[in-house]
Amino acid sequence: MSPQSIAQLFAAAPHRLLFFGGVSALLLSMIWWAAWLGALRSGWWTMPLPSIPAGWAHAIGMQYMAIPLFMFGFLLTVFPRWMNLPALGFRAYLPVSGSLFVGYVAFHLGLLGYPLIVNASLLVVTIGWAIGLIVLLRLLWLDGARTYHANACWFALGMGFLGLLLVLGYQANGDARLLYGAIKLGTFGLLLPIVLSVGHRMVPFFSSLVIDNYQPFRPGWVLIVLLALSHAHMLLELVHGQRWLWLVDLPMTILGAWLSWRWGLFRTAHNRLLLVLHLSFAWFPISFALFALQSLIYCFDGSFVMGRAPVHALTIGLFGSILVAMVTRVTQGHSGRPLQMGTVPWLSFLSLQLVAVIRVLGELGSDPLLWQCIAALAWVIALLPWALRSAWIYLTPRIDGKPG
Repeated sequence: MSPQSIAQLFAAAPHRLLFFGGVSALLLSMIWWAAWLGALRSGWWTMPLPSIPAGWAHAIGMQYMAIPLFMFGFLLTVFPRWMNLPALGFRAYLPVSGSLFVGYVAFHLGLLGYPLIVNASLLVVTIGWAIGLIVLLRLLWLDGARTYHANACWFALGMGFLGLLLVLGYQANGDARLLYGAIKLGTFGLLLPIVLSVGHRMVPFFSSLVIDNYQPFRPGWVLIVLLALSHAHMLLELVHGQRWLWLVDLPMTILGAWLSWRWGLFRTAHNRLLLVLHLSFAWFPISFALFALQSLIYCFDGSFVMGRAPVHALTIGLFGSILVAMVTRVTQGHSGRPLQMGTVPWLSFLSLQLVAVIRVLGELGSDPLLWQCIAALAWVIALLPWALRSAWIYLTPRIDGKPG
């Protein structure tokens, strides 16, 4: 394909360039992270020292660059649909797409020992993020802010913008508290609220299309409570109140398990594309049960057990799984393909469940760094076929001949 035809395809719909960048980012980020962990564990090779500590750079890259490529691609597509507004033209979403993708690539190049490139990349990503917020805010204005799921998503993206400013602040003065705050904000102020908001709207809707005699269940108060608890968890982490996290994490666990049951987890086995959404959400109560258990033990015994197992149950189990599930559904539908979970995405999804289990249980072993290396490499192996298939779809026209 010529560069011109590729550019025309990328401009045809918001998700094409952003999802293409996203699948690339999921692989490249983890290849860098696996190489770093392997060098640290084995000593067989060395990696250039990044200007941001490697573990925190991994978190920033995934939370503010890799996963947001998908988030913006999805939200720029569905906001007009949720609000019954015309679809966005390419002039609205190409600046967002280009800034986030270029910024992501530059950030990981800069991690190879070029701090000036890291700084420039963060600035580019922040600008792209701001443009995306403005584009989506205009839609909220036209809608009169009546679509509360969209309002919640936009607020979460605003929290993400604040997190990026904290990262820029760290780069300017080296205050580690800013970077710590950005990471916690990215997890519990940005990613989790968007996953909860989108899941609250879409899981019952998709279930109603497949399950016979299904009554969609999505009371607004549940989402409000979950979002409030997510932010309460974030605030407790920011003030190092891990001893009291169980006070918010136990209610999160109970509400999550209740929603999973009410949404029909055990009625979805006949449809893989729906099943993966429900299985993904099941990681939500699991992860917060681990958070609550960790906090309770710390509160009464003073021992901080399980390390980062709970947060990786959340990030790999929930965020990673629901990303594969939702992106596969959007990719199938917006390419004119049947709404089915084909063999490649199905096997990649199942493999990702194994990755999450390895990463969680690895924290309990005698050599957690070894299991981190295995999990990082397994992530790449699990998602490579899915990413290559998805990228090929984004680089080819819709099979039904329709635009987009």
